[in-house]
Amino acid sequence: MSAPAMGTSKTAHSDSSNKKKKGPGTLATAYLVIYNVVMTAGWLVIAVGLVRAYLARGSYHGLYYSIEKPLKFFQTGALLEILHCALGIVPSSVVLTGFQVMSRVFLTWAVTHSVREVQSEDSVLLFVVAWTVTEIIRYSFYTFSLLNHLPYLIKWARYTFFIVLYPMGVAGELLTIYAALPYVQKTGLYSITLPNKYNFSFDYHTFLILVMVSYIPLFPQLYFHMMRQRKKVLGHVEEYSKVE
Repeated sequence: MSAPAMGTSKTAHSDSSNKKKKGPGTLATAYLVIYNVVMTAGWLVIAVGLVRAYLARGSYHGLYYSIEKPLKFFQTGALLEILHCALGIVPSSVVLTGFQVMSRVFLTWAVTHSVREVQSEDSVLLFVVAWTVTEIIRYSFYTFSLLNHLPYLIKWARYTFFIVLYPMGVAGELLTIYAALPYVQKTGLYSITLPNKYNFSFDYHTFLILVMVSYIPLFPQLYFHMMRQRKKVLGHVEEYSKVE
């Protein structure tokens, strides 16, 4: 599941930066700025690709094919965020970041790429649009934060747009996995049957169902965590505005 990041969203460069902690060194900061600028640009390329394809076709059906390659490249590039946490250059949990990043990478490669029949589903466009807007805001937020020059508009967008984008992305992800189930069951994709020399079996169809079920307890926890973060970060500003 992708929090608004993952999704969600994903807190590769944790919002705990609001706390007074020692930041990364000069070289690490320079690297992180470059990384976030590149990732922001990458997701902007995806956004522009979607818009151009829509204007050219006059329909939103099948837009995934117009941004398939950059989507795979930049979503896979998010794996570096796990490394950033492991090396300690960003103050985020390796486990949480790993879970959030891998859930998107899984959906990108193990579902959408592997089950080509679902690529034309509208649900794919649903999560792609949600991811795209989320990541443009998220990486912009991290870039400006590292430069100690964070515009309020980006800060507000970071802690507001997820209210709609997170449920939208989750809905798209679940519908896409659901659409893939019949094809996975029919072809036996990634499944391992007995007998075999390892005496091991694996049913990918059942695994996907379990993945869908896991959204039930995880989505509310991540969503309301972000709501609490929003209140913490923007609450005092909004209260001050009311007083004024």
